[in-house]
Amino acid sequence: MTFILYALDKSAAKGNRWRIEENTLHFCGLIGGWPGALLAQRIFRHKTKKTAFQVVFWITVLLNMGIIAWLLFSPAAQSLRDALGMPALHAGHLPQ
Repeated sequence: MTFILYALDKSAAKGNRWRIEENTLHFCGLIGGWPGALLAQRIFRHKTKKTAFQVVFWITVLLNMGIIAWLLFSPAAQSLRDALGMPALHAGHLPQ
């Protein structure tokens, strides 16, 4: 979905049409769409030279990865993992 949003925004930029807000692009990346965003940035050469955008983009990537690590490995997130039916994870031991 995020890849498509970047493609639509690039097309709109070329055609001088309504654009997708940067906050929308960042939010989609934050909730897990950053791989699609990164791919779209490279393929379409979109938002790659805008330093402020790139700084926020990479912060959202780190936040997303941190949240995933917390969900997978934090003892505080065990009840959430239990509710989702995920197996217990322990440091140094991943399920096979």
